[in-house]
Amino acid sequence: MLQRMNLEHILFLDIETVPQFPAFKDLDETSQLLWELKTKYQRKDDFTPEEFYDRAGIWAEFGKIICISVGYFKLNGDVRNFRVTSFHGDEVKILQDFKNLLETHFNRPHHLLCAHNGKEFDFPYIARRMIIKGIDLPFKLNLFGKKPWEVPHLDTLELWKFGDYKTFTSLKLMAHVLGIPSPKDDIDGSQVCKVYYEENDMDRIIIYCEKDTITVAQIFLKLRNDTLLEEDEVLSV
Repeated sequence: MLQRMNLEHILFLDIETVPQFPAFKDLDETSQLLWELKTKYQRKDDFTPEEFYDRAGIWAEFGKIICISVGYFKLNGDVRNFRVTSFHGDEVKILQDFKNLLETHFNRPHHLLCAHNGKEFDFPYIARRMIIKGIDLPFKLNLFGKKPWEVPHLDTLELWKFGDYKTFTSLKLMAHVLGIPSPKDDIDGSQVCKVYYEENDMDRIIIYCEKDTITVAQIFLKLRNDTLLEEDEVLSV
């Protein structure tokens, strides 16, 4: 099935998220209470709501998107390349630019979105933030009324499970066992908040996000038993 898919019909992506505010004290009183209630199970007695706030980027209700990196294949006979670009800056602009990309270049029924753990994280997170920001959902993210086989999403984590729902396999682990160069040679997801709010180094985050996007594409190629991308086949646009 995967071998029959046209690579040019797939948009690969990864997102980076952070808490909406630099610190817990910056939330209004209602938001602080709701955060405390939302995270009670995860925190148990190990962390106070304030101590746990650096993880707020995981939840769309308390986080925000700071980067969406996308990649797509261009094939010309035996020549192929993988083009990568990123949307960053103001969150509303990020979401609108991403929506415009979907609606202008990936709007046909055969087009698919692909991310690692995308069905549990990236795709719903983007959709929730669009709703929160008053942006109409593009067709590829509006899943209301769709049957499971009609959802235009691919998930490399789901593909790797082969029907096993008991375990989570990280992007880094999958890349390692499949012989794909590790994308985590600088920072990891737990450091993005600090790099964003304390170091103000957006370029570093963009590079990290784009490497993950490339790795998602590499994993998909490996799952198809295709040749992996060479460095000179990856282009920044």
